[in-house]
Amino acid sequence: MRYFVTFSYDGSRYHGWQIQPNGDSVQARLQQALSLLLRSEIIVTGAGRTDAGVHARMMVAHFDFPEEIDGTQLAYKLNKLLPRDIAVSRVERVADDLHARFSATSRMYRYYLHTVKNPFLSYTSCELHYPLDFNKMNEAARILMEYDDFGAFCKAHADVKTTICHITTAQWHQTSPSTWYFEIRANRFLRNMVRAVVGTLVDIGRGRVTLDDFRKIIEGKKRTEAGESMPAHALFLEDITY
Repeated sequence: MRYFVTFSYDGSRYHGWQIQPNGDSVQARLQQALSLLLRSEIIVTGAGRTDAGVHARMMVAHFDFPEEIDGTQLAYKLNKLLPRDIAVSRVERVADDLHARFSATSRMYRYYLHTVKNPFLSYTSCELHYPLDFNKMNEAARILMEYDDFGAFCKAHADVKTTICHITTAQWHQTSPSTWYFEIRANRFLRNMVRAVVGTLVDIGRGRVTLDDFRKIIEGKKRTEAGESMPAHALFLEDITY
């Protein structure tokens, strides 16, 4: 029997979602808690990977178990056992062929920026103090949706079979005079892709890169030509659809 766990986490003190040999991970914590509660070794498969320091307002993982489980009770017990920075919203039985990663049709990330010092945003948003032309950055964001190969924004030497992604949303949104977020949705994302895209869009907003340059960067497919990766702490996995 297959079960989906839907949960959220603050990634500040984790070395990402995936189990690492030299650091704590969200996957390790969830597996440990499930194995203890179900008295059996449980292996979970996540909807994707988040890098060290990246957060998730919604993450999904699946596991298999031979018996019927009361999802409400298991979610309650998991929240008692898991650390305060990981919260389970539900556990539910799903079809045996549903896969947390491969059955997902889209994922949506948001990257948060603020332009005035704010102690309450320091761990969840990137603080920038130079002027940014968000209109120009939105023009560039729309250009992203004209392409489907994003090798220019993939971490160097990443073990991926293809750099093809289908982006359906890419836009900057202003939430106050000093706060913004970039929202991007696609069927899949490459390692480090969102932070590299945002770094390049920020270069456009600063006037360092033109829109024509941006097209050449995408078409060139070289990570060295794109902007620097933005800090991880301001990136959130916000939504996954099936």
